Amino acid sequence: MTGNVVENPRRHGRPPYRIALLHGGPGAAGEMAPVARRVSRLAGVLEPLQMAGSVDGQIAELAACLRAAATLPVALVGHSWGAWLGVCFAARHPDLVRELILVASGPFTAPYAATILPTRLGRLRPAEGREAQALLDRGATLDDAGLSRLGSLFARADAYDPLPPEAAETKAAPDATDGAQAAIFAAVWPEAAALRASGELLRRARGLRCPVLAIHGEHDPHPVAGVCEPLAGLAHFRCLTLPRCGHTPWLERQAREPFFRLLATALGFGDACADA
Repeated sequence: MTGNVVENPRRHGRPPYRIALLHGGPGAAGEMAPVARRVSRLAGVLEPLQMAGSVDGQIAELAACLRAAATLPVALVGHSWGAWLGVCFAARHPDLVRELILVASGPFTAPYAATILPTRLGRLRPAEGREAQALLDRGATLDDAGLSRLGSLFARADAYDPLPPEAAETKAAPDATDGAQAAIFAAVWPEAAALRASGELLRRARGLRCPVLAIHGEHDPHPVAGVCEPLAGLAHFRCLTLPRCGHTPWLERQAREPFFRLLATALGFGDACADA
């Protein structure tokens, strides 16, 4: 970033840029930087930042980024909320997406989501669980610091065998736009949750025509069945689970390399990411 100008999308490696990575949250800009750095050893990668305050706004923002910087159509790799955004984007702009990879996606129907919070709270120490619940109870009044703390607590609950936070491969690129952005989360998440509750999210997913791959950790509190069962009827859909893996595969000590092998293969590079 130069002055107050935000680079969006961020570019990793050399053009052509045929791969784009979508961060989660909503409002977790920068979290995909470690993945972008690894994959960019093999090909040019774009890391769009989702800054708009609505689902439609983020779809339009992503379309503008890709049309400006990518060689289309792209492979979209979305993590968590980014997986849902990838689905909504590919449903609206099928000509811009050649394949879609859903990493640790949220479940596509509300009943599967009912276990996520109890699982997370149950994995935390009692005092941490009470703190997490108090932060959740703040709702729309939660600020960036509060959302960051909640994210840290849930990251602990979500992980199976996490790499130490000081490990270089866990770091996002330092930038003023990185980190938890509570205003974006508060604006976008209720709308996204309503799309799931109404069935509209699943309707969009079931209309996809591009190949779709779900990669999901077995230890992820977001149940893999909530992704793979609703999408099972898609003509070009595969679901792969990673053992000893939580919600963020590239930060897992035991699952990191298997994740990058799966990702490289899905992107057409064999298992080259294992050695890159």
